[in-house]
Amino acid sequence: MNIISGFDKLTLLNYPGKVACTIFTKGCNFKCPFCHNSSLIELGNSSYMYDEVFSYLNKRKNILEGVCISGGEPLIHKNIKILIKNIKELGLSIKIDTNGSNPDMLKELIDDNLIDYVAMDIKNTFDKYDITTGCKVNIDNIRMSINIIENSNIDYEFRTTIVKELHNKEDIENIVKMLNSKSKYYIQNFVNSDGVLNKNLSGFTNEELVKLKNELNYSNIYFRDL
Repeated sequence: MNIISGFDKLTLLNYPGKVACTIFTKGCNFKCPFCHNSSLIELGNSSYMYDEVFSYLNKRKNILEGVCISGGEPLIHKNIKILIKNIKELGLSIKIDTNGSNPDMLKELIDDNLIDYVAMDIKNTFDKYDITTGCKVNIDNIRMSINIIENSNIDYEFRTTIVKELHNKEDIENIVKMLNSKSKYYIQNFVNSDGVLNKNLSGFTNEELVKLKNELNYSNIYFRDL
């Protein structure tokens, strides 16, 4: 099965410090009600051909510096390693966006020096994970992925999309306490759109975000777009 379901040919945002493109994989094992890529949740036939993507990468490999692989959830695919190896052979760096549900695959990719940057979503405090992801989650896997990432030798970040109906200041504080003080932790505000599963959710106002930022006195917390 071709797992590539979307392709953004140029991004200056998705891979920190690099000119990159973004590959989106099909399928996700979570059903977060605030997901902006809800069309990628279900597995199915892909609209992008493997050869088409690699033809572009070959032509642009001297301009591009890296490839961000996002989803969906890239690490649910057994053949993701083949895709990454083929990209690495072009001399491009790899950033993976993951929900942390497959620590075994994550460790394998890191141990084999196949990825250079990991961005892991931490959906909420562990006691609120199921309601935040819309499914039953093995929290031990999330813990393991955090530990693997923090003890790796690659660049990484953790991040949470905050939703007014699902998150509060105490939740964010509890998430920070789960992380190493040296770990970069990014907060990004939910913005409703046509693509989300639950249209009744809402983000925080700018005033609420500023107040939240001032109250969270942690040096490793960063607020995006604020």
